[in-house]
Amino acid sequence: MSAAPARAAGTAVTLRRARPALLLAALLVVLIAVPLFVSGYFLSVLILILFSAYTGQAWNVMMGFAGQLSLGHALYVGVGAYTAAALFVHFGVGPWAGLWAAALLSMLLGGVLGFLAFRFGISGTYFALLTIAFAEFTRIGFDHFAWVGGSAGLFLPVAQRTSSDVFNLRGAPAMFYFVMLAMTALAFLGCKALVSSRMGYYWQAIREDQNAAQALGINTFRYKMFAVIISAGMTSFSGVFFAFYYNNLFPEQIFNIGRSIEIILGPIFGGLGTLFGPIVGAFVLTVLGETLRTITSALGLEVPGLELLFYGACLLLVVMFLPNGIWPPLSRMLGIRSHHASSKEE
Repeated sequence: MSAAPARAAGTAVTLRRARPALLLAALLVVLIAVPLFVSGYFLSVLILILFSAYTGQAWNVMMGFAGQLSLGHALYVGVGAYTAAALFVHFGVGPWAGLWAAALLSMLLGGVLGFLAFRFGISGTYFALLTIAFAEFTRIGFDHFAWVGGSAGLFLPVAQRTSSDVFNLRGAPAMFYFVMLAMTALAFLGCKALVSSRMGYYWQAIREDQNAAQALGINTFRYKMFAVIISAGMTSFSGVFFAFYYNNLFPEQIFNIGRSIEIILGPIFGGLGTLFGPIVGAFVLTVLGETLRTITSALGLEVPGLELLFYGACLLLVVMFLPNGIWPPLSRMLGIRSHHASSKEE
């Protein structure tokens, strides 16, 4: 008689454990099918959501997992974009080959920044200021870098969009959507593997209490460097995508601190240190932002800075009422166990 309840309990546990994978698979199926049913405008919004989700996931590795606040991630977006675009324009090197050079250069810059900061004990607010300084110095440098157009900008040749060429990232918006969807999915799986690895546990220890982690024998310098370098390399792809999707680059546009702030909004809003947080945050904020833009356009209103003010208000409300982001309570409603930014939530 006791075997039947035991089997039922075991089945319930199995279903509960399988629920995240089933929900993720269902979401992926929906996202794959979406381009068949939406207009070009909604497809462009979805591309923007995926772009924000990917960059947020890359930044989350550094801040959410390892606790190292960067406010200059536009540095890696810009370096990735300019490296791949310049190789394509001047030497005909395809974007996927250029991505390797972009990632290596971004990782090198991240390594230099991390070495200077961590070797000399720069952390917290001072580290964040250092990342801003690096991004600003790079922007000024590219403003005077004539080989890539300087402040006048670098323009990629616009190819025919009636056919898709994935190898050269030339084609219709639907092709870019699927490329970004694939990279966002790979980033999610990669971050899941990282946060579940030994290095992920070391990052968590460093994030919660660096001195205690060091006392336990963790090489905090080494693992913080890993976090910065991995995050920089991941972020560089978003720059490559940006260059080939928009076909033009300006230093003021790509290295601007506003872009760094946009990168961090999704993870903070969705749930810092969680896997789904950057995705949920990017979706909610982008949809709200586009809705606001549509309403103001319909009313004929042009208020400079209104969108940033709106984002700031949304972020303030989340910090006040949901300090760990919107994903942790949402995951509990869905019965999904999630990695959280703070061990207090577990």
